[in-house]
Amino acid sequence: MAGKHPRKTPAPVGEDRAEPADDATDPVDEATLAGDKPEAEEAADEALGSEPEELMAEVVQDEEPEKQRVAAPLVRTDSIARYEPLQAYMQEVMRHPVLSADEQHALAVKFAQTGDVAVAATLVTTNLRLVVKIAYEYRRAHKNLMDLIQEGNIGLMQAVKRYDPYRGVKLSSYAAWWIRAYMLRYILNNARLVKVGTTQAQRKLFFNLAKEKARLSAMGIEPDPETIASNLNVSAREVEEMDRRIGASELSIDAPIGTGDYDVRSPTRGELLRQPGMAADDEIIEAEFNDALHAHLDEFGRSLQGKDRTIFFSRLIAEQPMTLQEIGDKFGISRERVRQLESRLQDRLKHFLLERMGEYLPFEA
Repeated sequence: MAGKHPRKTPAPVGEDRAEPADDATDPVDEATLAGDKPEAEEAADEALGSEPEELMAEVVQDEEPEKQRVAAPLVRTDSIARYEPLQAYMQEVMRHPVLSADEQHALAVKFAQTGDVAVAATLVTTNLRLVVKIAYEYRRAHKNLMDLIQEGNIGLMQAVKRYDPYRGVKLSSYAAWWIRAYMLRYILNNARLVKVGTTQAQRKLFFNLAKEKARLSAMGIEPDPETIASNLNVSAREVEEMDRRIGASELSIDAPIGTGDYDVRSPTRGELLRQPGMAADDEIIEAEFNDALHAHLDEFGRSLQGKDRTIFFSRLIAEQPMTLQEIGDKFGISRERVRQLESRLQDRLKHFLLERMGEYLPFEA
């Protein structure tokens, strides 16, 4: 994903569209920003003419995630929503009911048997709140929540398309992994330092900077860029730039939505996201899928010996990974040799997990 074209507010369901040219304009966006309500309403009426299942059909059939885009918002914009696109989107999301686990399973079985895109659209729209919840987890890494929500919606559609209801894993658990995968890929692809996650060291910096700062502070050590850079095997300049990027102002989930000029009390984002019957995040993500994943990782690790075992436990899955140099020094081999062993081990692990967990991972063989 290029990440350089203007991004649009995501809609609940999407269609396969060509990437807009840099000078392309959107009639809804242009009219809305200009405050020309008649033109905005006319454009919105045209957009609302498409049925959700029609918008979903091409996405379900398309295997290439890079080609998928999410449509413009299918909501009418008023004077408040023009100033708060996130509020307008979340109000649209709230229009869709929350299904019980049994209802979702029944729909998933129906979609698996019939391929009915209307059923797929229902599964997508009734899980949109999960995308927003996960987007809030990454708000420090990328402050534009609507960008993250758009990418998460694409991941959600992929999850619905690939979900196997007969494997005993809830759709929400499976979808959460696809949603996170798309959000993380977008963050990494659009980071100035971590273009397409180019190196292991840069990815380690992205995910471990905050933990390393906290660890040093707890030990009474000043978490300066030089110390962090040495521990994470990156340059001090990379630490400083990454710290500035992910240290941007946070958007609190408890902050009220809207300007406050139109309501006595505006609801908070958290209140809009709450839904009866939906499990907490840790139950959604960890209770089923993570347990299975961790068990398989442990099984794979116990099958290894020597250098492979050290690389796996001390580098690939460690919270504080050893550097290539540290492992090389331990075994008397070069950094490049360690890198080769690591690459080979990653391929083995990927195929092992695919054999054990089928399509329940955000990558393919």
